[in-house]
Amino acid sequence: MTEDRKTRARRFVILLGWVSLFADLCYEGMRSAIGPYLSFLGASATAVGVVSGTGEMVGYAVRYWSGAVADRTGAYWGITIAGYATNLVAVPLLALAGNWPMVAALVALERLGKAIRSPAKSTLTSFAATDLGAGKAFAINEAMDQVGGLLGPLAVAGVLAWKGETATGFALAFVFLAAPALASVLVLLRARRLYPDPKALEDEGAEGEPAARLGPRYRVYLVGVALVAIGLADWPLIAFHLDKAGVVGAALLPVVYAAAMGFDGVVSLVAGFAFDRRRAAGTTGAGVLALFVVLGAAYAPLAFGASAASPYLAIGGVALWSVAHAATNSIAKAMIAAIVPRAQRGRAYGLYYLVFGVAWWAGSLLLGALYDHDRALCGVTASTALVAGAGVILWSGLGVRKRSDLSGT
Repeated sequence: MTEDRKTRARRFVILLGWVSLFADLCYEGMRSAIGPYLSFLGASATAVGVVSGTGEMVGYAVRYWSGAVADRTGAYWGITIAGYATNLVAVPLLALAGNWPMVAALVALERLGKAIRSPAKSTLTSFAATDLGAGKAFAINEAMDQVGGLLGPLAVAGVLAWKGETATGFALAFVFLAAPALASVLVLLRARRLYPDPKALEDEGAEGEPAARLGPRYRVYLVGVALVAIGLADWPLIAFHLDKAGVVGAALLPVVYAAAMGFDGVVSLVAGFAFDRRRAAGTTGAGVLALFVVLGAAYAPLAFGASAASPYLAIGGVALWSVAHAATNSIAKAMIAAIVPRAQRGRAYGLYYLVFGVAWWAGSLLLGALYDHDRALCGVTASTALVAGAGVILWSGLGVRKRSDLSGT
């Protein structure tokens, strides 16, 4: 490994990190305003659920197809650029939406763009994993992504505080978000110009690995991922409880979320470095991922057990939720870069996103229903699913020393 190769890999990952930062600034800014915007347009709570649920399901359902197309065509750059370019269309047009069905269509379009780009973008990041380390590569991306996730809602909140939650205020906020959307595409184009063949960043030895199929160990790994997704509550449910229980007022919840995203970025870097150290020791790194998931599993009893009389439980719960969230958004994807030959990674990432998305959706329904019935049972169920998922992930990597063993090749 030469220093030059490692430097090129690091610069490539950081460029893609800037793409994620600007894109997440746009997306999270949009997401933070969609609820109030729908309310302003007179939508019902059911309509809000339809908009958010449909958008996410579209986003996850298309990813397997997108990843397979990326592998067959090798057009990782073109597919990634096309996916990010949808932000330039969908988000500013929200300023012109006069009713909630139009908002739903545009949100679904934005999610479709993310579905198209995500497997290809993750595969591009994985090409730098040989020299930089899969853990570091995905941790840097996740950390920069969370910076954008923190800045986007704050920027939109600033615009709405200036102009108010009016037609003009929302319009200016959505038009403003076109700037980071454009920046993400411009940085991506520069990255393509500097690295027209990102596969060259990876050791040639990976090219020689056969690409027959995604084998049984990979499927076991996905079972673990599904269990983790079921147990990892979406932020709106946690925020709903904190508000309902009088732990945190609605006005402060965006600040709490921003803090959680900031902590998420820090944890991602720690987890990524730990993952690479275990990989260097000859393991798959599955134990590191399992450890962080188990640590995060305690979030549910703390977060859902918090009340106005016990706010410290909420702090601990949200912090541990960030730990589990960071693990699934960094080293869970790094595992795929480490265990799957590059010719199959687009499909592998697509399948990963599909499984995670469907399981997360099912888990959201389950935890929401359990919360209405028994908060304690909701917390226990979430923690149990996370611990079980960690166990399955650990099992999937037992005795494995090479990525070809896990990929079934």
